[in-house]
Order: sequence, then C-alpha cells, then structure tokens
Amino acid sequence: MKVLVTGGAGYIGSFMTNRLLEEGYDVVVVDSLEEGHREAVHPKAEFIKGNLLNEEFVSTLFSEHHFDSVLHFAAYISMKESMEKPGKYFRNNIQAAVSLLDGMSRTGCPAFIFSSTAGVYGNPTKIPISEDHGKNPTNPYGESKYIVERILPWYMRIHSIDSVVLRYFNAAGAALDGSLGEAHRHETHIIPNIINAVLEGKEFPLYGSDYETTDGTCIRDYIHIIDLVEAHVLALKKLQASEHGVSYYNVGTGKGFSNSEVIDMVESVSGKEVAVAKKDRRPGDADQLVADVTKVKSELDFSAKCSDLHTIISTAWKWHKRKWDEDHQPQP
Repeated sequence: MKVLVTGGAGYIGSFMTNRLLEEGYDVVVVDSLEEGHREAVHPKAEFIKGNLLNEEFVSTLFSEHHFDSVLHFAAYISMKESMEKPGKYFRNNIQAAVSLLDGMSRTGCPAFIFSSTAGVYGNPTKIPISEDHGKNPTNPYGESKYIVERILPWYMRIHSIDSVVLRYFNAAGAALDGSLGEAHRHETHIIPNIINAVLEGKEFPLYGSDYETTDGTCIRDYIHIIDLVEAHVLALKKLQASEHGVSYYNVGTGKGFSNSEVIDMVESVSGKEVAVAKKDRRPGDADQLVADVTKVKSELDFSAKCSDLHTIISTAWKWHKRKWDEDHQPQP
C-alpha cells in the first residue's frame, strides 16, 4: 500500500516514515525543506520537494501517484510565533490540509491521519483532559488545528474520506541509539532547549515558578516519539479496517512531569548542572496539561512503552550530544 507522509523531513514525519517502511508500506515523502532536513528522510522512501500551498504541485502529486492513505505533518508549530504572525499559520496549516483533502477527493484516496495538538483545548478546566473537553484555543496555532479538525467531518460526509485526528501533548525524545532526533531550526521545546543550554554553557530561562503545582513549575505530559508514531500505525490500521467516520484521540501517557523534574533528569543523565535563570510566567501557560488516554487505549489498544522520563531525556541527550560533538570537531 502506498502512503503519503507530508512534512516527512521533519521530526515526527521522519520517524513516521521509518516506522511505515518497517511495516512494509510504500512511502512517498513530501516536504518543502523550509523546516525539514533532507538527510532525515530514509533512502527507501521516495522524496519529493514541494510546497502544499502550490495548487499545481498538489494537483500533479495526486495525478502521478495513487495513495491509499495520507499522514499529514506539514504544519508550523510555534505557539509564540503564531501570536506574532497569525496569517502565516492560518494560511499554511489550514490551506495545506484543504489542498490535500481536495487532492484525495479527486483521486479516491479514502484515509487521512491528521497531526493535531492538545492546544485545541486551551487552558483546561479539568485534569486529565479528555477528548470531549471544551475547545478554546488560546493562540492561532491551536485555532488553525481546530479549524482543520472541524473541516474533516465535511470531507467524510461529502467525499467519504475517513480520518483519525491525533491530539499530541508533548512529543519528545529521540531514537534509542541516538541516530535520529529533534532538529528544529527555531527550537521552542523545553527538553532540547535545556540540553542545548547545558552543551553551550548558557543559562536556561525557566518561565514561572509560582504555579499551582507541587514545586511551582508547569506540569506537562510527555510522549516519546517512538510511542507517538506507534499510535499513528494503530490509527492507520483502524482506517484500513474500513472503520468509517472521523475519530479523535489524545496521544499522551496520562502522567505529567514538572519543568523542575525535567531539569533534574537532564542533570542526572548528563552529569552536568543546569544553570537556571528564573523568569516571569509567560501569558497563557496553564498550570497542568495532562492527557486522559482512556479512549486511545481502549479503541486503538495503544500503550506507551518508551515514555518514562529517563528514556525520553537519555535518548534526547544522546542525539543532541552527538550532533554537538559533530558540529564542534576541530577543523583540520
């Protein structure tokens, strides 16, 4: 079966491509390389460089390939940047998805897996957060994802495209051997930023230490990248079993770790002290964001196997340390 992975040169997309190839799928990767890295794409996948906002490119893509499923990861992901450049996020994150769905409808591709976010919930009124929690995004990034979520039932109703929406909490970690990991050009995620601060001998800015949590710092639910892509494999198998409709699942662990616990684990794994610079809270940051994973466990038979904090941090450290050493080798 042939699957299209958009954003397949990025963090999650590259892991997803590798996993699909292991499962025996014929994988086509599309990425503009604006944020992705060509070297992250497995050589057994067919790579096509292109922008999903280019309608002619998308039309040609679907006319030249017959896809059985589409897994869509090509989106801008910075909540902070979305508050500065909302148009960039609405244009890319919504229009790219619509272009894909239109291409699918023209060629009879029946299955779509959408990379969404816990950001659709906004500041939660109940912890853990279940899929039926109210949706109140606090930034254009979360809003753009929620708009696509609401578009999908129409494409199911009108064009018979079945979808699974996976709402990520905090994707983290790297390959167990450190061979592949997170490499955003503009990093906003806490774990790589702590690790990079250690490697660069800089202070790590900790935003807020007076939250309503046990140690005063934010609590977040972290899901290892290996577990995250496994949830997509299970979702794809659900769609291939001809289960019709649009389904929504949280992908997390149901357990949260505080920012202080993350810092402590980086120190434990690296053997180095994290120089912390305490800063004021950032507007909109919730005290806790922890997933209710009852539904994904019961309906997809999903269970997180690599998402303990030590595995997440140790694999991330291995990846970033290797990259740091490569980048700082003495010149001959």
